[in-house]
Amino acid sequence: MKHLLRELKKQEEKLFNCVQCGFCLPACPTYSRLGDEADSPRGRIHFMRAVVEGRIEPGSEALNRHLDRCLGCRACESVCPSGVEYGRLLEGAREVTAGAKPPRFLTRLLPWVMAKPSLLLPGMFLARALRATGFPRVAARRTAEEGFLGQLGLGLGMIAATAPPRLLDGRSGGAAQGEMPDPGELMGQGLRAGLLTGCVQAGLLGRVNQATVRVLEANGFEVVDIGGQGCCGALHAHTGDLERARDLARKNIEAFESSGLDLIAVNAAGCGAAMKDYPHLLVDDPDQAERAEDFGGRVRDVSELLGGRGSQDPPGGPGRPGRPGSRGIPGLRRGGSVRLRVTYDAPCHLLHGQQISDEPLALLRSIPELELIPLPGHEECCGGAGIYGITHPDLGGRISRDKVRSILETGAQVVATGNPGCMMQIGAGLEAEGAAVDVVHPIELLDESYRRGGLYS
Repeated sequence: MKHLLRELKKQEEKLFNCVQCGFCLPACPTYSRLGDEADSPRGRIHFMRAVVEGRIEPGSEALNRHLDRCLGCRACESVCPSGVEYGRLLEGAREVTAGAKPPRFLTRLLPWVMAKPSLLLPGMFLARALRATGFPRVAARRTAEEGFLGQLGLGLGMIAATAPPRLLDGRSGGAAQGEMPDPGELMGQGLRAGLLTGCVQAGLLGRVNQATVRVLEANGFEVVDIGGQGCCGALHAHTGDLERARDLARKNIEAFESSGLDLIAVNAAGCGAAMKDYPHLLVDDPDQAERAEDFGGRVRDVSELLGGRGSQDPPGGPGRPGRPGSRGIPGLRRGGSVRLRVTYDAPCHLLHGQQISDEPLALLRSIPELELIPLPGHEECCGGAGIYGITHPDLGGRISRDKVRSILETGAQVVATGNPGCMMQIGAGLEAEGAAVDVVHPIELLDESYRRGGLYS
């Protein structure tokens, strides 16, 4: 058992950064619904300390149960006055519990499939074929059922949620409006960016990748196709399979670093957070540590790149600020009108994991005539958390229904969120309610604005 504690013991000092102040309690979705200290961040840290100190066995049922209930949303990090790196501690602790007691079947199956293109690609093809039949949309209404039928309904609802949005049709919305940056002043002018295409994003939401490329190129970035890339390893790290996550990190570093990139663009919040954490993941690898540090420093969420701060002073060269384009975002091109009521839900691994809050909202505000409606509770997890909604249908379902209820109360026609898992979880919840609300990535709305404004030839 000693080898299982290696990762957690490396971070033993960080465990004691927690001063048990309780600021994390109201931010924690599981504590706020269960009211059990053991299901709060400080309660779970107490369990982690007990394991490191030998007071609890790694295979303890209580340890496994309370760690398993954690969404890993990292909302506690955003409110912690002591800067506790809870997400990293959780991954180390889950490596301990996964080694002591094999996780549930689905928790092992999906990360395994994600790491194997020979299985992932056929699986995504079958999911797209099933989506085309329309059956998943009908089956999504069964999420209210208990047991297997409810889990199956949620899974099919998540597939249904990846269908193209109904309200974005590329129809004319008028010419581009406002002062346009000169071509030489676009924020990305002269910067080479490689796009992480992702697993689910490429397999079920390829339109998001296509929109990302179009919008980046319209703003002066040279988008480079990166062959040999693969799964980012996020799902593996979250479930405690840190060795597999390290292997995947090494493969991505190898694929991206040979292309002479200034930046690595990511349009999936969970993937971006994982890739920015490669330096931590590979810190003890003498052959990879320096390469991982350089790699992680180049990773940017697409909202960072276009929201104004992510393209400034990348490792490959100085920033290139232009004169104000769209509502104060220097160098951003301005598109045509998109007359929709839109609300924004913040992905946990963008808001809490990467501390990116303003940029996605700035992009949405830059779109002419788009009405942006505040979403109460936008900072709380949607209940997806990878496959949490399926493996924890009761608790995940409660959290998801609260999110969907909040969205519906805004009266928005569209909800925008920057992570495929969130899009699918929220979309499944809306499908279950029979609500005609589209779920899109913010970049899709900007792409639609550019299309309507005639920015694409």
